[in-house]
Amino acid sequence: MSLHAIVAVLSLIGGAGSSTSEFESVVVVWQVPAVQDTAYGCLLCHADKRRSFTQGVHSDRDIRCHDCHGGNPRSAETEPAHRGMRFDVSNKSAVARHCSSCHSDPDQMRQYGLPAGEMAEFRTSRHGQVLFQGNTDAPTCTDCHDAHIVLRRTDARSSVHPTNIPATCAKCHENAAMMQKYGLPTDQFARYSESAHHTALFENGNLAAPTCIGCHGSHSALPPKATEISTVCDRCHVLLGTEFHDSPHGRAARAGAIPGCLACHENHGTRVPAPEEMSALCTSCHTADSPAAAVGVSIQVEVTRARDELQLVQRDIEAMARQGRRVADARFRYRTAFTAYSEIAKAQHRLDVDMVADLRRQVSSIASDIRETAEASEERRWEHRLLLFPVWFLTLAAVVLALFKLGTLRKPEQ
Repeated sequence: MSLHAIVAVLSLIGGAGSSTSEFESVVVVWQVPAVQDTAYGCLLCHADKRRSFTQGVHSDRDIRCHDCHGGNPRSAETEPAHRGMRFDVSNKSAVARHCSSCHSDPDQMRQYGLPAGEMAEFRTSRHGQVLFQGNTDAPTCTDCHDAHIVLRRTDARSSVHPTNIPATCAKCHENAAMMQKYGLPTDQFARYSESAHHTALFENGNLAAPTCIGCHGSHSALPPKATEISTVCDRCHVLLGTEFHDSPHGRAARAGAIPGCLACHENHGTRVPAPEEMSALCTSCHTADSPAAAVGVSIQVEVTRARDELQLVQRDIEAMARQGRRVADARFRYRTAFTAYSEIAKAQHRLDVDMVADLRRQVSSIASDIRETAEASEERRWEHRLLLFPVWFLTLAAVVLALFKLGTLRKPEQ
């Protein structure tokens, strides 16, 4: 039966003198979902948890207050309702153990495709280690996940959605008073906000871009060791990691002599160094007159030249496009040159100067071809302009002659 039909029936019951508006509130009450029925005792007092009762993955699977907290939800009296409560929610280690009572059970987690090893991982993390030693600064499950409205990590409202992870971690790691106790910095989030990873995630919408947990882990959160850093980066930068592994830097990283990728790139503020910075990066470890520094200078010269040629060619293509010239072929060749330029990054990480030079020559060859096309197009444009001069001159002369003739005809006879 529709809402209007119910209102009409109630109006008839109430008599002709009753107004429809008096009964609309009754209908609204009848429309409250049954799941919010106050017969569920917990909601009589804890009305602020109604949303928790109806939203999130736990609610979707009919997990209710008493399933976690215990007690008797059928009672309307406080004392019998709270009888049999299972644990103190202020006890962080007890919260972690309680969550694991389900989440460490493979039989329960298998059906949802969820891992059952989070508690084992958590105990290996720095967070878990200090938490189970009684340190209440350490986070427990409900510090990262909402205690009641647990949303899937693919839900943009979730505190563990990729776009929310940095802010979730920053809640503690930007707390200067807390971090001072452990000698930890508080600028990680600010530095990450300026990184290439942040740009990829928040500006380019690449949800695969790393956040805090991409490098540190989530439940097993720990900073990677110096010998592990390049392996962590390899998980995303597979091709560059392969080249780096076979290079002198890769061998030094495995020996623990350098901190892997962080020898040239930052950790939280990760970015791609500009070509002009390459030799300076080399001399931060190697003496300026060393063969290693000379390799850096050679690579910088080649990479800088390739980049500059690509930028010039791009401007030429845009200029031709503004002139109305066909540029589809030039754009295709530019993409070929850009692909060769992108390959230079792999040769850089291998420290292969000959390969870098060869790729630069490929870029130069294609760039030269495109420039010749642009120059020929410019010459044709000037030729067309020059051809227009006689036309405009003759047109102007014809107009002047016509005006002169018209003036003569209008002059009165003497």
